[in-house]
Amino acid sequence: MRPRGSVASALVCAAVVMVATGCSGDDGPDVPTRPAATAAVSPASSNPAGQVFAAAAIKAVLVERETGRLVALDTAGTTVSLLDPAATTRAITLPVAGNALAQGGPGEILVAAPGRVVRVDVSTGALTETPVDGEVRSAQIRGDGTLIVGTADGTVRELSPDGTVTRTITGLVSADVIALTGENITVLDRRQTAVVAVGADALGLMLRAGDGATNAVADPHGRIIVADTDGGELLVYSAGPLVLRQRFPVSSSPYALAYDPRSDTVWVSRTQRNEVVGYDLSTGIGVEVARFTTVRQPDSMTVDARTGDLYVASATGDGVQRIGADERKAGQ
Repeated sequence: MRPRGSVASALVCAAVVMVATGCSGDDGPDVPTRPAATAAVSPASSNPAGQVFAAAAIKAVLVERETGRLVALDTAGTTVSLLDPAATTRAITLPVAGNALAQGGPGEILVAAPGRVVRVDVSTGALTETPVDGEVRSAQIRGDGTLIVGTADGTVRELSPDGTVTRTITGLVSADVIALTGENITVLDRRQTAVVAVGADALGLMLRAGDGATNAVADPHGRIIVADTDGGELLVYSAGPLVLRQRFPVSSSPYALAYDPRSDTVWVSRTQRNEVVGYDLSTGIGVEVARFTTVRQPDSMTVDARTGDLYVASATGDGVQRIGADERKAGQ
């Protein structure tokens, strides 16, 4: 942690429950920070479940919900690939190195990138750009086409469908992952290892998110699920107001997250063991329902909401793994 102001202000900011706008200093946010947590290095993998097909090293993977196209962002961030185990992979070069993927409008995915959000049409491969000030780390889109973006300097912006900035909220250290639940906007700040509610004009309630949170995903029930990689836990929040509802241990460096709405299962990768574990959250505490061996370094994964198939991508170039819904049932 690197407190940059007085001892008194650092102690106030270190509280588990904070109002995010309440701590500031002469040279910027006066809060305890830490380097962003990262996935643990994986050992060599053997006998991954399901089917594995070749792919370059991947840092983000996503199934576009309307078409079912599997999209991957390479670890350099320079190429988006439209993957198909039964056909030739189509590679699309990005204008700048991307940071993350997100669902866009029907038939498109969003790439968060420095100075812009890049929209990729997964049918044609066409690229369009929405300019954004700053290095975009995260992006989400509402049903009306409104973009919510978070940048490396801790700014959250709302953009109308035509790209006009309609709201700007500052005060975070970094806005790394955005979760939308209904009208609520919640941001994961990795350097503060905290989740923060974004209000109409300012940041709202902030809650600590373990010892080193890395990833977050929203589910259809309005929950925000966070992987505390350094703390070895899964944290489950609700928004409006922001409340921690569940927390339970997940060993071996939990990292990537994906949610399957068909089976109501959250999937968590454990990079120290090359595994994915599925949890049912319906009872108020996570109940393990399935576990599978994965490809090496499972740093990203996604679920095809139409079929329930789970895809796990290797960040070391060991391929993309498909664990079908039927195979998962057989393995439970």
